[in-house]
Amino acid sequence: MGRQPRTDADRVHDRIAVLRAERRVSRRELADGVGVHPQTIGYLERGEYSPSLALALRIARFFDLPVEAVFSLDPLPAIGSELLRRNP
Repeated sequence: MGRQPRTDADRVHDRIAVLRAERRVSRRELADGVGVHPQTIGYLERGEYSPSLALALRIARFFDLPVEAVFSLDPLPAIGSELLRRNP
């Protein structure tokens, strides 16, 4: 069973790559921490795979963030944009 192509309505956007880079966490470290294969993390980061609810919650827990800070059905703005809005 192969991965199904995603339509825009099905796409789950995420900040996994940004969070990994910020915290200097490798794909393997994150994968080990949430119980998946490192390739799965790559699929998530490229938007080729949408996580199950359980996986999304484990990834959010790994980064100690609310799930909405990591995943969204809408494109996520750059983190710098969000910080500028909060600190005028």
